[in-house]
Parts: sequence; C-alpha cells; structure tokens
Amino acid sequence: MAAVVFDAEVMCREERIPAQFVWPAEERPAAAGGGGGGVEEMEIPVVDLAAFLNGGVGELPAGLAEACERHGFFQVVGHGVDPALIAEAYRCCDAFYARPLAEKQRAARRPGESYGYASSFTGRFNSKLPWKETLSFHCPGAAAAPGKKMSSGGRAVADYIVGVLGEDYRHMGEVYQEYCDEMTRLALDVTEVLAATLGLADRGELRGFFAGGDSTMRLNYYPPCRQPHLTLGTGPHRDPTSLTLLHQDGVGGLQVRDADGGGEWRAVRPRADAFVVNIGDTFAALTGGRHASCLHRAVVSGGAARRSLTFFLNPQLDRVVRPPEALLLAGGGPPRAYPDFTWREFLEFTQRHYRSDESTLDAFVSWVAGGRGEQEEEK
Repeated sequence: MAAVVFDAEVMCREERIPAQFVWPAEERPAAAGGGGGGVEEMEIPVVDLAAFLNGGVGELPAGLAEACERHGFFQVVGHGVDPALIAEAYRCCDAFYARPLAEKQRAARRPGESYGYASSFTGRFNSKLPWKETLSFHCPGAAAAPGKKMSSGGRAVADYIVGVLGEDYRHMGEVYQEYCDEMTRLALDVTEVLAATLGLADRGELRGFFAGGDSTMRLNYYPPCRQPHLTLGTGPHRDPTSLTLLHQDGVGGLQVRDADGGGEWRAVRPRADAFVVNIGDTFAALTGGRHASCLHRAVVSGGAARRSLTFFLNPQLDRVVRPPEALLLAGGGPPRAYPDFTWREFLEFTQRHYRSDESTLDAFVSWVAGGRGEQEEEK
C-alpha cells in the first residue's frame, strides 16, 4: 500500500478517506452523532483539589478509590490553573495547526523519538492510522510543595519550541513553558490524592518518586472528517505513562471502556473547569496493580475540529518502578504482577518494539521475561 501524507487541510475535505485510516468494523465508533458521540456518558468522580489539599482525606468524594481500581479515571476541579492560561494554550495550538504542513514539519518527530510533530503516524505504521496531528515535547520537572508552583525546571520547553520552529514562535514557547510548569505542579498534587486512595499514611509518599521527572506535553488536533464512523482519532489503548492530565475542548471525543458495563464505550463529557486524570500503565505498576490503567480512545467529528491539551507525568528515565515498601508490606496477597523496570526501558519498548494498545504492559512484561531483546519486530 502506497504511503499517504496526512495534510489536515486537504484531508478534512476528502469525501472518502484513504484506506490506511479505515479501522476494522469491530473497532469503529458508532455511526450516531457523526463521530461516535452517541454513546452513553460515564459518571466519574470529581475531586476538589483545593479542598483536599487544605482539608485532608475527608474531602475526597465517595467512590474515588473504587474508580481508581476499576477504570483509573476521575476529574479534578479547584486545581488553581488560570483559565486565561488554558485559553491561550488553545489559541497557540490553533495557530500552530493552522500553519502549512511544511512549516509544521520543521519540528518533525524522528524515528525512535517520543517528541516532535507527527502528521498522524504515516511514517511509522501502514494501517489503522489515527485521524490526528500531534506536537509533543519534553517537560523536565522539579519537586514542588503541595499547591505551589514549581521551584525550577529550566527553560527546556520554550527553548525547544523556538529552537525547532524559530523566533516567531517565542510567545508560543513562553505559553507552553508556563503551562507545563503548572501541569507539573498539578500532577504532583494529584499524586497526594492517589496516595490517600491507596491508604498510604504519608500523602507525599508518591510525590518524591516523580521529582525531576521526564514528563511530556502533547498538543492534539483532530481535523473534521467526512467519514468519522470509519476511523478513530486515537485507537484503543492504555497510556504507557504514569499519569495523564487532559483538558479537552467543548467538542469532546474521549471515550472509556467500561469494564463493569458490558465492555461498552462511555463518553467523558468535557468540563471547561476540570482536568481529566487518567492512570497509566507505569503508575498501575507502581501501585502493584491496585490502580487500573484503563482502555480508552478518541473519536472524531464530522463537523468540527477537536483539540486537547495532554500532559503525561513520568519519573526520571532511570528511576526504577517498584511499589513503595508500605504497599508491599500491606499487600499480603499474591506475588508481584510486575518486575522492576525503568521508565527508559518501557518508553523505548513502546517506541521501538510495540505499538501501544490495550496490552502494552503485559507485552512488556513478557518481553522482559524473554530477555529484553527477543521481540525485535514491531507489532
């Protein structure tokens, strides 16, 4: 099959989408709602983070611990992120994706890397391609006190954006530098919520694990599609990262597989004042499997572009992922489900050996058991 170029400006006008973007019938979204938007909504807990940080465990909503164990999704409000900053982050996102493809490709993602601009995954895969563009960049972080802005973290985000796109993107770099600093602060605060749901006596038990982490920011753009019922913006997968903080625009499109609802897909309604928190594979391993990394996907719309701002919290590349002793001692159950590994090993596995899906962590565990080198063919 010939290679295809995903130029959003051209693709959104195509009456028939290229075959590489057509997903198998059993994986396609429902035709209702133009982009699979006719599915039922999922009720997920909403945490008032400000109340929790000021008032303690008693401020956590009922059902939060169960949600973390069942599907790994909840939302946070009272997060302290300035709405004006969020709005400007979207404005910069729109301005970037409105540029010609050749200009965006100045930041093109290189093979084996986890950052840069990707026009779908046309250079990496030949089938089941996602109907989207992404721009990803690293966000080196530093520890911060609860509810406080990061004490440091450098200028890596601003320097990267200006370095690959040019001085005209200085404002964009400054906006995302501030946004990533805020996301790092927020994500570290969320680890205290999760420590509480695990019953850890020290709410800061997990915060230190991510100090100076190798986090990533991603700007997602899903162009309108004339045949949205045939494709997906992002295919079914579990995030291999630790924690995901997602702000989605009013178009919506995030769907979660409801393990207790017959395996049906459920929509997560956008809230302008909230961030969706999604537990990923690495955090699930950090909790010894007590918290779930849930299957989710993104559908596209037939009439409107969708954007989302996604921050992935990760530890340092060579930090060993192993449950805290307090969790191991409190387990009293079967042997550990996951071996010790580093974030670098898992990240490289997803970039070089395996296309992230619903079984990424299980495949990684098998790869480790097989000697970390027998599965050289990318799935």
